[in-house]
Amino acid sequence: MPKKEVPIDHLQNYLPPGTGDGVTAYLQQYKVHLTIAKERKSILGDYRHRTHHANHRISVNGNLNKFSFLITLLHELAHLLTFEQHSNRVLAHGKEWKMIYGQLLKQFLESRVFPADIEKELLQSLKNPAASSCAEDGLLRALRKYDVKENHHQLIEEILPGAFFKIKDGRVFQKGEKLRKRFKCREVKTGKMYLFSPVYEVELMSRES
Repeated sequence: MPKKEVPIDHLQNYLPPGTGDGVTAYLQQYKVHLTIAKERKSILGDYRHRTHHANHRISVNGNLNKFSFLITLLHELAHLLTFEQHSNRVLAHGKEWKMIYGQLLKQFLESRVFPADIEKELLQSLKNPAASSCAEDGLLRALRKYDVKENHHQLIEEILPGAFFKIKDGRVFQKGEKLRKRFKCREVKTGKMYLFSPVYEVELMSRES
């Protein structure tokens, strides 16, 4: 996966104003090797703990907006701090990680670096932080407002029933009914049915092919 190491003095380009010093303090204290990755479909960030031969390593997708970047970086820093305190003796997203991640979020929330809508959703997430950074539906909706919008890209919940859409791997679906929290959608090529989160981003199509 193509990556580039980020010089500490350039990190602020990826972060909301006023957050660079706070983040840099953690990176320098723990000698973190931070890299910026090109867009990855399955993850927003990644953490690899230190070994006898290498420092802690964190990578974050470079296409994220500044608020998503910060939240993802804090998520990965929480893994680092959990490893420092507990090594590999606890679950990756267990109560120890949740407590540390919550403390990191609280630190930056107290600095008022997030817009009101994102701050509101983060305060909600403090009650039970998600295993995936930016994962809660409400938080995803709020963060998406600050993305650079791509033409024809919408959330599943924003498109009309019966509409056709394409996902990142190229497969085409038709939107169906909502079942509790997810939408039932038919893959056009195979006829198989899949469930989609309402905040899954897709490319709207004018027809099925």
